[in-house]
Amino acid sequence: MRTLDELGLGESAVIEKIGGEGALRLHLLDMGLIPRTKVTLEKRAPMGDPIEIRIRGYELTLRVSDAKNVVVKEDAK
Repeated sequence: MRTLDELGLGESAVIEKIGGEGALRLHLLDMGLIPRTKVTLEKRAPMGDPIEIRIRGYELTLRVSDAKNVVVKEDAK
């Protein structure tokens, strides 16, 4: 089981499950991080946090601690 923060630069995956509880989980879902959605890791800050992903044609910046709540699987292409 991999999480979003474990992707390499330029690597794509498909969201499998959103973890977290309460407001955090709802916040991630509201940002468009929903199951069966393809994501690509675009950038990582110099110190590793935050990360920038591409999802549904736009860039989204996430803290690594939030990205750890997003379970992904390899993109079937």
